[in-house]
Amino acid sequence: MSTGWLVGIGIAGFLVALALAMILTPLVKKFAIRIGAIDVPNQRKVHTRIMPRMGGLAIFASFTVVILALLPFIPNNMMLSHNRNLIAAMLTGGTIIVLLGALDDRFELSAKLKLLVQIAAACVVVFGFDVKVNILNIPFGSAMQPLGEWLSIPLTIFWIVGVTNAINLIDGLDGLAAGVSGIAITSILVMGILTGNGTVILLSAVLLGSIAGFLHFNFHPAKIFMGDSGSLFLGFSLAMLSMLGFKQITVVSFVTPLLIIGVPLSDTFFAIIRRWVNKKPIFAPDKGHLHHCLQQLGFSHRTTVLLIYGIAAFFGACAVLQSYLTETGLGNWVTFIVICVMVFLLQIGAELIGIVDRSRRPVLDFLARMRMKTETNSRSK
Repeated sequence: MSTGWLVGIGIAGFLVALALAMILTPLVKKFAIRIGAIDVPNQRKVHTRIMPRMGGLAIFASFTVVILALLPFIPNNMMLSHNRNLIAAMLTGGTIIVLLGALDDRFELSAKLKLLVQIAAACVVVFGFDVKVNILNIPFGSAMQPLGEWLSIPLTIFWIVGVTNAINLIDGLDGLAAGVSGIAITSILVMGILTGNGTVILLSAVLLGSIAGFLHFNFHPAKIFMGDSGSLFLGFSLAMLSMLGFKQITVVSFVTPLLIIGVPLSDTFFAIIRRWVNKKPIFAPDKGHLHHCLQQLGFSHRTTVLLIYGIAAFFGACAVLQSYLTETGLGNWVTFIVICVMVFLLQIGAELIGIVDRSRRPVLDFLARMRMKTETNSRSK
């Protein structure tokens, strides 16, 4: 079948999932209020009134129902048994993650227990369905080498658990985690279309529709929060989709999925550094995340979210471009340069907004000293 046929199925899945999510979200809202799955304001949170959470159930339910409904209509030559196995892995692991998140939305589980269950879900994907990264592409070369189990298994588990938690950490403003996840999934969808990857097209399109339907109720001012049931599921889904689409791993080519989720990953990285610098537990919550820093600079709730959407879209566009250049054989050196530039810009941005420590700005201080030295030398001449 042609890519056009795949795209057509994806569009149908997107529209049905969007409509279903818009129907289910108000029902989930009533259910959350009835069972006491609510978010109470405190000094760390930005909302000022009690809000129902557990909205991730609407995203997960619409996604799962549409995927299961579409599978029987997809010809076998479009969906090989291997691809169906990948979908089963995503649905099974996703179910575990959503149940974990829903319980946390209601009972507020400990961080250690949540981490253990996330590792268990990743192990189900790896050992139960044999889904893992297993190919090494030598940087700046064409040789392909298989990864040993001792490296492939922990790498895959680390990736799934890490990305799952990265989305959870940025879920601090109305529509933020849903929108950033939607932008990342759109990037994956575009690359799936460019490469003709039917599995990625189907999963991405349906998941994007589910997010869009929920975002109608979640954008500022939100009527419901997605809760951990949503943020953990979206993080897990992004981890799975990025693995399915980019299974040839190298320091360079692995940058593509890293760029796709650049906003949550960079925010998570700076959160770890910030807590380490301030000698606080890594899992201790604080108000130093990207969205907090932007609001402290005076940006409104809605403007902050839109700014982060823009940053996420920039990362996604870079990922699509990098993937295209890699496919054409031009990506290695271009990607290396992009990595260096983006790391520099991330550090500058982090120091400007004070995401790690407002009193420590090593790069900006160094640049200021260099400028003063240049000006002094110019005057002395």
